[in-house]
Amino acid sequence: MKKSIFILLSWLLTASVAEAQWAVLQSGSNADLYSIYFTDSVTGYAAGESGTIIKTTDGGDNWTVLPSGISERLSCIYFTDATNGYAVSVEGNILKTVNAGNTWTFQSSGSLYSLSSIFFTDANTGYIAGDVNSIYKTSNAGGTWTKVLDTMGGYLSSLYFTDANTGYAVGETGVILKTSNAGINWVNLNSGTTTWFESVKFTNASTGYIFGRKASILKTTDAGATWQPLAAGIDSTYSLFSCSVTGAATLYAAGNAGTIIKTTDGGNNWTIQPNIFSGTNLALFAIHFPAPGIGYAAGGFGQILKTTNGGAGMDEVANHDLLSLTPNPANDFVYVQLEKSLPENLAINIYDMFGRLVSSTNMNEATSSGLMQIDISELNNGVYLVCMTSGQINTVQKLIIQH
Repeated sequence: MKKSIFILLSWLLTASVAEAQWAVLQSGSNADLYSIYFTDSVTGYAAGESGTIIKTTDGGDNWTVLPSGISERLSCIYFTDATNGYAVSVEGNILKTVNAGNTWTFQSSGSLYSLSSIFFTDANTGYIAGDVNSIYKTSNAGGTWTKVLDTMGGYLSSLYFTDANTGYAVGETGVILKTSNAGINWVNLNSGTTTWFESVKFTNASTGYIFGRKASILKTTDAGATWQPLAAGIDSTYSLFSCSVTGAATLYAAGNAGTIIKTTDGGNNWTIQPNIFSGTNLALFAIHFPAPGIGYAAGGFGQILKTTNGGAGMDEVANHDLLSLTPNPANDFVYVQLEKSLPENLAINIYDMFGRLVSSTNMNEATSSGLMQIDISELNNGVYLVCMTSGQINTVQKLIIQH
């Protein structure tokens, strides 16, 4: 006898509650996304596997695939203004656009190794870092690139400059490099660890943060002379891949297992930002806040999350059981029962634990009886996430399928 799930939707419209909330956006891509960058609060780009570049001009509601001209992984995308942008690949290629992503042209780095990070200090002066501890510099908006560091060592993951002369690079084996003369010379700073660092950001000339594997966070308040470890408050096996700064003491970091953490006191305390992928196998490789409160995170299988209030909460219908699954575990079909009228554009999306969208149903297609059958017979046994999304409603529960 086939088991089934009845999703009971009760709309209590008289009250609301505030809960931490990151909404799922539909990027239209299944490629892993390793970098995301917005030029303003609604215009942004994400880049990743197989040369993928996608763009939105409406805050993530819709995304368009842009022709990159390459098929290798793009590890970082960066814009110096609304129209001029760059992307780098794991094959040592550099792409540039001068028309907001409509077309991309190749620039030669001269590198045979992977490139990982881009940072510009002005419209013409930029830096790229990558494998073998290499750093390249341009002074003419990418017309030419010159190698300014090549130690044949490990892998540099991230670059950040606090002014035209002072910059930092971090990477494999706990390396921290600093330049005080616009990249002419680089010195090693003592990190006190061999943990692989993934991201570096500064909130001012003296105060900076480094994020990496094993849930590692370091902080300096003396421009890198000394670094203190901070407790992230997450599983020590997790990695933190990316960071975004929104204020003097407010930062966000993203990592694997759908992890997003936030501090508002300069790293003394971190809080976990719940989202649909928290605790799953989905990695969030990039996070970017183009404005305080408005943030985007991108990761595996084309998944992009968005918050419009810094993850601090959003008004939702006051019922924690908007989405109820019964029985659970289930087998072949989902039967959706609608108790009251639908909000506009209600959708039920089912994701696997890697963040792949495996089923999507527009609930406005429901029959006049208020019942809808969703076939899950083709899904493998395992744990899934069932997400109901409509306007400000974004709620999720776990579903176990056992055939």
